[in-house]
Amino acid sequence: MTMRAVVFDLDGTLADTSRDLVAAANACFQGMGAGDLLDPSADAGVAMRGARAMLRLGMERLGRCDDEEVERQVPILLEAYGAELDAHTTLYPGAMEAVGELRGRGCAVAICTNKPEDLARELMARLGALDAFGALIGADTLPTRKPDPEPLREAARRAGGDPARCLLVGDTETDLLTSQAAGVPSVLVGFGPDGDSVAALAPDAVIDRFAELPDVVDRLIA
Repeated sequence: MTMRAVVFDLDGTLADTSRDLVAAANACFQGMGAGDLLDPSADAGVAMRGARAMLRLGMERLGRCDDEEVERQVPILLEAYGAELDAHTTLYPGAMEAVGELRGRGCAVAICTNKPEDLARELMARLGALDAFGALIGADTLPTRKPDPEPLREAARRAGGDPARCLLVGDTETDLLTSQAAGVPSVLVGFGPDGDSVAALAPDAVIDRFAELPDVVDRLIA
C-alpha cells in the first residue's frame, strides 16, 4: 500500500507570518508617500491571501484601483519581505509536534504554498523546521499554483506519498478549492487570522489545535 501524504499550507497554517507580510506591504505604501495603510492585527487575514491582496486593499484605501501599479509593487514587496522574513514570524503551537506524530504514523509530509519557493525555504530553515518535510512546492516551483491541484499532487509525490491518498491542511478558501480540485479531503485550521470564518467554507474538518490533526488524518485517509 502506498504512503499517505499530509500536505500543509505555510502562511496562516504552519506559521503566523502576518506581521512580517503586512510590514512588507506597508514598506511599499511608504515608498509611495502614503504611510502605513495596513494594520498588523486588523488586516492579518488579508495578509494570508498574498501580496496582491494586501496591495489592492491599500490601493482601495487610497481611493485607487490600479492593477498595473499593484503588479509593479509586487517585486518591491517581496524584496522588502525577504529582508525582514522572520522578524515577528512564529510557528503555531504544536505544529511540529503534529508533523512528527504524522511521520510516526507512516505519513509523508510536505508543504504547498503560494509563497515563492526560495522565500518559503529560507523561512522554514530559519524557523528550524525545513528538514522535517519531505518536499516543498512554492508559487513558482511549477507553471501553476494553488488552487490548481497539480502543486498539491506534486508535493505529495516528491515527499514519497500517493497523491490520491493525501489531504491538504490550510486556512483559506484557496486551500479548500485546491483540495476539491484534486479530489482529496481538506482540513482548515480554526486558529489562523480567518479562523472564525473557516467553518462556513464547509471543509471536511476544522481543527482548533494541532494536537487534533493526527486523529483527523486517520479518519479522513483510510
